[in-house]
Amino acid sequence: MSGSLRAGLRLAGGGWAARGWAGRRRLSQAAAEGGGAEGGGSGSGTGSREAVERLVRAHPVVVFMKGSPEQPLCGFSNAVVQILRLHGVEDYRAHDVLQDPDLRQGIKNYSNWPTIPQVYLNGEFVGGCDILLQMHQNGDLVEELKKLGIRSALLDAEKDQDKK
Repeated sequence: MSGSLRAGLRLAGGGWAARGWAGRRRLSQAAAEGGGAEGGGSGSGTGSREAVERLVRAHPVVVFMKGSPEQPLCGFSNAVVQILRLHGVEDYRAHDVLQDPDLRQGIKNYSNWPTIPQVYLNGEFVGGCDILLQMHQNGDLVEELKKLGIRSALLDAEKDQDKK
């Protein structure tokens, strides 16, 4: 990974405390359909195992985070959003757990993982920020996205770099 790319992912303070791993529709379209970044899943019963399961399985890429992709409210959530952007993943469901305390606790219970953000690929819990960063750095994220039918934008960037 280039120094500028690494610097772009580095958080203030330099640490990655959360644990984590890692469609093609626009966020605005997902939001309009009730499952997008602004949605967050408020309402009664959103923290139940069944409700969380529906959210996790509703889309190939699902992120439970603090804030929205447009305005992350913690550095770890921001890092997950930036990693997905680097790979050109624009179509994913993001749920703001700060908008719904039941969902915030429910997703932790569902995954048996205590921290946010949490990333799910094809309904499977991958982890949080540090795992997603590790997958990004070692190339595993490119492979996992490929399994979902998503071509990482970094593959195109590498081709462009090779031409120079």
